[in-house]
Formats: sequence, C-alpha cells, structure tokens
Amino acid sequence: MVSRYALVGVALLLVGFGAVGSVGAAAPVPLAHGAALSGVSPVKGNLSGPTVGAPNGNYTYYVNGSGGPAIASNGTMVGQITWKATTTGTNVTGVTVSPSSGSLTPRAPAAMHLKLSKLLQTVVLKVVVTSTFGGVNATLNLTKSIQLVTPYVVRAMFVVGPSASILPFTVAVLLDGTPVAHVPVPAIPANDSYNFTYDYATLGLSPGWHTFTISLASEHGLVTFGGGATQYSQSFYVTGPPPNYALWVILGLVVFFGVLFIFATRLAARRRPPSRK
Repeated sequence: MVSRYALVGVALLLVGFGAVGSVGAAAPVPLAHGAALSGVSPVKGNLSGPTVGAPNGNYTYYVNGSGGPAIASNGTMVGQITWKATTTGTNVTGVTVSPSSGSLTPRAPAAMHLKLSKLLQTVVLKVVVTSTFGGVNATLNLTKSIQLVTPYVVRAMFVVGPSASILPFTVAVLLDGTPVAHVPVPAIPANDSYNFTYDYATLGLSPGWHTFTISLASEHGLVTFGGGATQYSQSFYVTGPPPNYALWVILGLVVFFGVLFIFATRLAARRRPPSRK
C-alpha cells in the first residue's frame, strides 16, 4: 500500500545581506566597476542557476562574460577574461564551489557546481568577472542568492526482475505534468533493488492538489515498471499559502511511491555497439 504523505514543519528565518562591494584586481591601470576607456566596451555578463535549494543539495550555475579591455572594438578577443567564485552565508562550512575559477570566451558560459551544507540559511554565490589586456583590467561583480528550505521529497524503491540486470538510466521527475528534474540511476543487478530519492526545493506550492510523477518514458520502452508501465504518479494536497511574514514556515512533503518493479528488454543490447563480422 502506498502511504499518503507526511507534513513536516520547519521554521526558516530569512537572512538579509548587504550590497556586495566592488572587487578589483591589481593592475597598472585599473578600471572601476562600470567604467570604460575610450574604445573599450564595459564588462558584461550574467550568473544563472537556482535561487532555492535543499540542504546537502548539488546545483549547477553558469557564468557568462564579455567586453572590457580583452575585447577589441571590432569584437575580436585580444586579451583574457577570467572569473572567480566565492560564497558567503551565516555559516559556509561544508559549502563548496567546484571549480572556483576559470577563463571565459564570449558566448561560451562556464559551469560551476555548488555543494550546499545541511544548514537552513541563505547562501550568496559571488562571482567576479575580470577582463584584462595590455596591463589594463576591468571587473564585473555578479551575485546569486540561494535560499535553503526543507524540500518536497520523492522516494521510491526500484526492484529489478530476474531476467536481466539494468545498466545506468535516467528517471524524469514531473510536477503537475511539467519536468522538474532528470535524475540518473546507477546500474542495478538482476534480483536487486535501488532506493530512489529526489529533493524538490521550492518556497511553496499553490493551495490544492498536486501530482509528482516519475517517468521512464525517455528510455523508449527498454526499461519499464512492472506490467509495462513507463510512469507512476502520486497526488498530494497543499493547504493555504505560507504567511507573508519575515518568519516563514516551509512544509516538507514526503511522497512515497512504494515498491516499483523494473523490467528490462534489450537495454544491454542498446548500450553496446553491434559486433562487426
């Protein structure tokens, strides 16, 4: 039998942060943030990624950068554009960014992976983009605030039948029909099981019924649940919205799908190249 759901209330105090100060790299002719020399375009860029996270979560962020002394007036890159990331928060012990620095080329974002700690807080990811050429540099400061909340947790146990083992595959997680994640699942031997867990972090869902679905549709029928099904769903009810105060109450929901049997057909054959005669 599939259990309904459990609600766990967790108090989360929103932490405010002051404005981020300018950071400049030492150079013979430094440019203040936003300044530009004649014929030199200002440094531009953006930092993209989630603004809400779950404790101990892993998230990917992307930084873009262009302009400044490293880019000539005709758009040619003549210098170097670099970036460096740091984090601040109430306690950033256990919070890591990897890699924490690198180089950029226009229209080619760089990825960084942020590992959060278990502490419910607001973590600020700071990235300084520096454009340098001929002893002149200019910087751009980018920030992204990530609020850690108690997530909605989707759990299921996958049990593999005796006919074949399962090579690594992907499970799509949908909320009300909209994909919210694609979660990798490792190889599972025949007659074995795997505990599937996905944390969905959000500041809240609208009141009413919602449905989480886990789907194997991307496997094109090579991996299915028992009975040939490619997806399973579980609905849950959300009461009224959280109060609009500085102190929020975030509801953590556990959606349990029970034991889902998995069967494989031709998965191993699909993953291996055909033999040559």
